[in-house]
Amino acid sequence: MKKIFIPVVAVALFAACTESNNEANFATPQNGATSSCSDATLLPIDLSSSSADVPPAGSSSSSIEAAPVVSSSSVAGSSTSQFPYKVPTLTALDPTKEYTFYGAELTGLDQFKYGRFEARMKMAAISGSVSSMFLNYDNSWMKENEPWNEIDIEVLGKDPNSWQSNIITREADPSIKGTTSSESKPLHEFGFDATQDFHLYAIVWTPEYVAWEIDSVEIRRDIIGLSRGSHADADQVAFLTEKESLRFNLWVSKNSSWTGKWAGGIGLPVEQQIDYVRVYSYDAATKGFTMLWQDDFDGEDVDPQRWSKGDWEMERVKYRQDNIVVENGICRIILDYETN
Repeated sequence: MKKIFIPVVAVALFAACTESNNEANFATPQNGATSSCSDATLLPIDLSSSSADVPPAGSSSSSIEAAPVVSSSSVAGSSTSQFPYKVPTLTALDPTKEYTFYGAELTGLDQFKYGRFEARMKMAAISGSVSSMFLNYDNSWMKENEPWNEIDIEVLGKDPNSWQSNIITREADPSIKGTTSSESKPLHEFGFDATQDFHLYAIVWTPEYVAWEIDSVEIRRDIIGLSRGSHADADQVAFLTEKESLRFNLWVSKNSSWTGKWAGGIGLPVEQQIDYVRVYSYDAATKGFTMLWQDDFDGEDVDPQRWSKGDWEMERVKYRQDNIVVENGICRIILDYETN
């Protein structure tokens, strides 16, 4: 069955506020992973601090050229029951066994500076989990003399009816240990359960602004000139100067106040499903976007010329390459467990 999607863009400005989360304990992966709610300094958005122009509500959030009718092999609203699982649902913990938990990260190999990034996804949520789509400067995790550049969309396991937008930055200064974060607070409300059906998620990144969209409706826009803090990265939009890769991951946080209390794996396995990914380049002259490529995941595995699979630890889970499966035109990112 073929699906047809024609983008329609509307705009609704959302001013997000933030809070600190100091409990997080993030790994430093070999291949460069990212995560939200680190030892960040979270500062409120002050729209009055910028002289930049913001398009009025109801205007188009972006000019998109050559946006084709989308065709894919999957069906909107399809459930995980169409895929066989080798791992039984964990309904109770056996005190005589030890459990190891596995997540996964799909990491794009292309590097981008600005663009429009879309993915039609069904997200995962179990208390304690993070299901995401994000852009990341690959060396961010190194800190020290490397800056941190990251833009996030995250569904937190404590509430699949809401989501978090975020920019994470850090000045390339070894004396600065924390990052600056602008997590949406309160969380954005979907108006639906993100784990039940496929929806279109988008990050729009330009020199003038960063925007987040759900089903082609702009939910939040951060403009250049907003000031957060006193370091060189205070203007986060201006500080996003590094090329970034497009990534998707599913993992479990140690910060229960952020993602919900971890129940030891009860309810696993769960999975994030990606129907397709579309990437657009940004034209500074026209301020529009032209599609570069679309991946419908029609093969037997992810395209090794476009994607790699994570293999490092991320808080409560180990990333396992086998936990990314392509089947029936869907890329499945799986959070599961083993016992020994």
